[in-house]
Amino acid sequence: MSASEVAELLAALRAGRLTLAEVAERFRRVQWPSSRRPTPTTYAELADQQDVDVDVPGSFDEVTAAYDRGALTSDEYRVLSDAVAAAIDARIRVTGTTPGAGSDSQE
Repeated sequence: MSASEVAELLAALRAGRLTLAEVAERFRRVQWPSSRRPTPTTYAELADQQDVDVDVPGSFDEVTAAYDRGALTSDEYRVLSDAVAAAIDARIRVTGTTPGAGSDSQE
């Protein structure tokens, strides 16, 4: 999912054009990119990771940022995080691997 898609869905939710259930259903059908950093294999990579984390566009980071800004309620955030977790679990069942595990790909 692209950064603009996440923002558009959240904006549609806020504006009442989509319900929370509709946004959650869309979130369940998405292949979410990993927002985890890969395990460092060198001291240089470890040093690079000491910097503050940057949000990954199109990832769940955007939903968390919306919650932090007050654009989502606790209940909305919980429903959407459950939907993202369901999407990631489904992907793990199909592929047998955790998104982003062992690589730095942002799929």
